[in-house]
Amino acid sequence: MAESGIHFLDAQGPDGVRLYAIGDVHGRFDLLAAMHGQIEAEIARDRVRDWRIIHLGDYVDRGPDSKGVIDFLIEARERDPRNLMLAGNHDIGFLDFLKTPDPEGLFIRFGGIQTAQSYGVAMNNGSGIWFGKADSALRRGHQALLEAMPQGHVDFLRSLPFSMSFGDFFFCHAGIRPGVALEKQNPQDLIWIRDAFHDHSGLFPKIVVHGHTPVPEAEVMANRVNVDTLAWQSGMLTALVVDEADKRILEMAIKEA
Repeated sequence: MAESGIHFLDAQGPDGVRLYAIGDVHGRFDLLAAMHGQIEAEIARDRVRDWRIIHLGDYVDRGPDSKGVIDFLIEARERDPRNLMLAGNHDIGFLDFLKTPDPEGLFIRFGGIQTAQSYGVAMNNGSGIWFGKADSALRRGHQALLEAMPQGHVDFLRSLPFSMSFGDFFFCHAGIRPGVALEKQNPQDLIWIRDAFHDHSGLFPKIVVHGHTPVPEAEVMANRVNVDTLAWQSGMLTALVVDEADKRILEMAIKEA
């Protein structure tokens, strides 16, 4: 069957609107704040008349200041609604834990301990691994986190959409299911998919801009762009910049958390 869709080299953003798409932050408030500072300087320098800053999800877990990241994003969105945020699997995992403290869930197993610490709550039994669903220490930690977390943070996480589109670009956290229309994508795929998406060599209706799967540097393919450069560990946060037909990668590096 003939390949249909758009190639990265031909893709364009909306007329008169510069787009910035920022990859997984994972608690690195320092990098996020520095990236925003760079973006604001560019917008002022270039006298950009309109813009959108799109955050691709995974604001929490692993890094040292998830609370600071959420505070920053809430304030940015309230200051200017052109600051846009999507849901990542870790953000939804955080909500899942708040509802039901599963010791085998994403939150406890993959960096939620650090998220809780950013709210001043210790959720570690010494090893960081919870073995029993009836673990009283886990229940106490869960209750303490519920009490420590501002309602505004819960509301923020609940408000996050799973995708958005501008021009020839489709933005989501993880990727899309090949063969399924963009408007019919399953939210679980949008925040979790890997191999079926990465292995697809054909073009999509739009260029998919995503994170979720760490790469050493931005991965620019014919059909997708991955800007997850493992910021929490590498010290480098990455963004795709789209200015009509012009596309480039913007990196912000701070080596020590």
